[in-house]
Amino acid sequence: MGTINQNTTNKRAIKKKNTQKATAGVDDAAIQTSKTVKPVATASRETRNKATRRYSRQLALARRLVLKIGSSLLVGSDGRLRRRWLRALAGDVASCRAAGQEVVLVSSGAIALGRRCLGLPTRRLRLEESQAAAAAGQGLLIEAYQSVFESHRVQIGQILLTMSDTERRRSYLNVRETMETLLSLGALPLVNENDSMATEEIRFGDNDRLAARVAQMVQADTLILFSDVNGLYSADPSQDPHAVLIPEIHQITSDIEAMAGSARPGGGSGGMVTKLMAAKIALAAGCRVAIASGYAEHALARLDRDSSSAGTWFFPSTAPKNAHLGWIASTLNPAGFLVIDAGAIRALRAGKSLLPPGVLAVEGDFERGDVVNIQDSSGHVLGRGLVAYDCDDACRIIGHKTDEIEDILGYPGRVSMIHRDNLALD
Repeated sequence: MGTINQNTTNKRAIKKKNTQKATAGVDDAAIQTSKTVKPVATASRETRNKATRRYSRQLALARRLVLKIGSSLLVGSDGRLRRRWLRALAGDVASCRAAGQEVVLVSSGAIALGRRCLGLPTRRLRLEESQAAAAAGQGLLIEAYQSVFESHRVQIGQILLTMSDTERRRSYLNVRETMETLLSLGALPLVNENDSMATEEIRFGDNDRLAARVAQMVQADTLILFSDVNGLYSADPSQDPHAVLIPEIHQITSDIEAMAGSARPGGGSGGMVTKLMAAKIALAAGCRVAIASGYAEHALARLDRDSSSAGTWFFPSTAPKNAHLGWIASTLNPAGFLVIDAGAIRALRAGKSLLPPGVLAVEGDFERGDVVNIQDSSGHVLGRGLVAYDCDDACRIIGHKTDEIEDILGYPGRVSMIHRDNLALD
């Protein structure tokens, strides 16, 4: 079981080399749809069947598969477990394992199950109510999975995580080793967010991004996000009758992000926005992603053969980053950011380290070794890296030459603010 670490980020004052305040930017990775694939709603039956055969080959080629199950699939509107559906899922997973594929499950459902047994109201729960529901429901969830996989002689290994378990390098490596060991022993890892312990500051809030982090962690080649949606549409199908399903995506652009709409009101979990966030994380690790409806029984098997269940597939366009840089690049909660000048930007793109003279401003409450964003003066995020100084010392040396560091800090220090080996540019 993952180690639980609770921490909050308390920001400190900003020191700048100039007087203009830097603002954090949001990095938009590029997305574009394949020009050779028609939207499902307008494609001919022959085109849809060809597309499905192509997707089927992708699923069949999966060596290590991470499958995310949404709570709306596992638990009915009455708060009861959908046992027939879960038994069908167990059969599909057992078939994958029999074919030589390794499978990791990331499952929601603890809060939904716990809400009913505690008699909690149907309104949006407060944090402490969600934590109580998770505590009551997690045992029911693991018991349900154990019961359906027992007939297939599959042993479940439960792993509960918070965001800090994936953000802190030591915890990340420990969790990864646990999963690798479970897989090597023939067990089925079952991962969920530890909602009974997580606070607002250190929680994923959805299992889509958690599943993507798990896929990256275990170096999976395929991630399937099952939920109550068929895939990514050109617009919200509940609002636009002309919306069509996009079957294949090769790059992430702001146009595709716009198709996902806005986040759910109140910061609720799930939704297409978080699924696209998850896809970005997995694609950066070289992992293909499918977003599809999992509501029907045997949804995993149907994905392999039924054109109406093909969903949307995302394919990585670049080689995966190595494990160390991949972990840095996909950090969800950086501890702060550094604003750098044009000369430093050119140096980083030439493969050099980030030196103090090129840093314009520092913000955040970070320690040496934490992951921070690197951005230009307009707020555009250029990448992330492991910072070599804590925030106080970093503030003191920005804009100064490396031979001045010892006089300023009272000790020699490091030449670079972020070494190139600890730098992941977008």
